[in-house]
Amino acid sequence: MNIVVLDGYTLNPGDLSWASLQSLGHCDIYERTSVEEIVERAINAEIILTNKVLLSRTTIAQLPKLQYIGVLATGYNVIDAPAAREQQIIVTNVPAYSTPSVVQMVFALLLELTRHVSLHAEGVRAGRWSNHQDFSYWDKPLIALESLTMGIVGLGAIGQAVAKVAQAFGMPVLAYQRTPKPVAGVKNVDLETLFQQSDVISLHCPLTRETQHLVNAQSLALMKPSAFIINTSRGPVIDEQALAQALQASKIAGAGLDVLSVEPPTPDNPLFSLSNCFITPHIAWATQTARQQLLNRVVANIQAFLQGKPQNVVN
Repeated sequence: MNIVVLDGYTLNPGDLSWASLQSLGHCDIYERTSVEEIVERAINAEIILTNKVLLSRTTIAQLPKLQYIGVLATGYNVIDAPAAREQQIIVTNVPAYSTPSVVQMVFALLLELTRHVSLHAEGVRAGRWSNHQDFSYWDKPLIALESLTMGIVGLGAIGQAVAKVAQAFGMPVLAYQRTPKPVAGVKNVDLETLFQQSDVISLHCPLTRETQHLVNAQSLALMKPSAFIINTSRGPVIDEQALAQALQASKIAGAGLDVLSVEPPTPDNPLFSLSNCFITPHIAWATQTARQQLLNRVVANIQAFLQGKPQNVVN
């Protein structure tokens, strides 16, 4: 079959091999593709792989040979799934390939907020320690995780893994789930209680109409002034203007964000200038180990489709 990868660069910028995919058929692999280039590049494609390139109803209708769309990610909101279903085109995703990597980023951000690693490392490079009269110094309070309560919004695979690590650090864990289910060591609470009682809130919910701007001026007002918020889920779950105002006014202590509402973000994002907000460029998923796992599962999804037994179908 003819396979076209529309935007392969973020999955494989050169440190992985495409050989396993190429063994399945003729492959055209593009680093990036604009919406205007899709039809020209994929007109003969029977299989399309996309990460963030949008495949709309209009575009799908112009691809007569298309049988299969594989999303190079877990979220599949870039695909008009109903339009694909009407054309009997299979759409698949890759769930849970990066869970350990995302969990590690949650705690990397949290530890930066509580232990101020970069601040003190910069101070040492600047000569602060060498010129200090004491054997040790710190410029901000150092906070032990076991003194904090972790609140998790969304207790799927990643949320449950975050809960286990939080428990290993000695943190009590609260969770909000739309459909509560028992998880060892985790206390299910309503959303208002979670915002009120948590010292750290980590977001692990999908982006839906119900969760868009779940973190807003009203929910932020419920939080402790000493509390932190971590987002490795989807940017629009947070009202960024409201978060910026809460951070500026010290209504909460800090934020660690791996995702933003617009990616790439505009340079005037109000969060960029805040010293109590740490932002990374959507890299929680992007360890080499996780990306290799993703590629392996993309290939496995296509193999299953070619064998007439499609898996991880989302439409």
